[in-house]
Amino acid sequence: MEPVTLRTERLVLSIPTMADVDAITAACQDPEVPRWTTVPTPYSRQNGVDFVNLVAGWWADGVETVWAIRSGGELAGMIGLHKIEQHPHGGEAEIGFWGAAAFRGQGVMGEASRAVIEYGFGDLKLARLSWRAVADNIPSARTARRLGFRYEGMLRQGLTSSRGRDDGWIAGLLASDDRTPVEWPVLD
Repeated sequence: MEPVTLRTERLVLSIPTMADVDAITAACQDPEVPRWTTVPTPYSRQNGVDFVNLVAGWWADGVETVWAIRSGGELAGMIGLHKIEQHPHGGEAEIGFWGAAAFRGQGVMGEASRAVIEYGFGDLKLARLSWRAVADNIPSARTARRLGFRYEGMLRQGLTSSRGRDDGWIAGLLASDDRTPVEWPVLD
């Protein structure tokens, strides 16, 4: 699959390149990024180089679509559709994202996510998207809820990373959902 660039009112989402390695490396020094993701810690420049190369391969193989989120030309985070599986009755994937500290709290992740969701349900013809996060990742959960994801439960020690095993929350969004936010039992 060829990489696709997505545009919103404020953002450009495009495949990360070697020109992004220093910004990716800098953003991943923020302890909040590895705390909630599978990003290696400590995060080296070589990790950034390896990541950019992996993303190119994922796109080529059609198994993952990862975009650098850019706002005003600056790296604002990463977002992707992971574990893409196509099925005769509609495929599925998992949405994942992290934001650079300077761009948090500005609605950037919600705006980027809406573009990726539209791409997944439209261009990829997916029937379902899942969202997973380490339990207690309140900012990510609030973003997912605002996007219309429905909380589906707790995955006891269901997420793995270099930290070991973590409890995780899971939520789902169907192409047919109206995307109106609903209550989640783990959020206020």
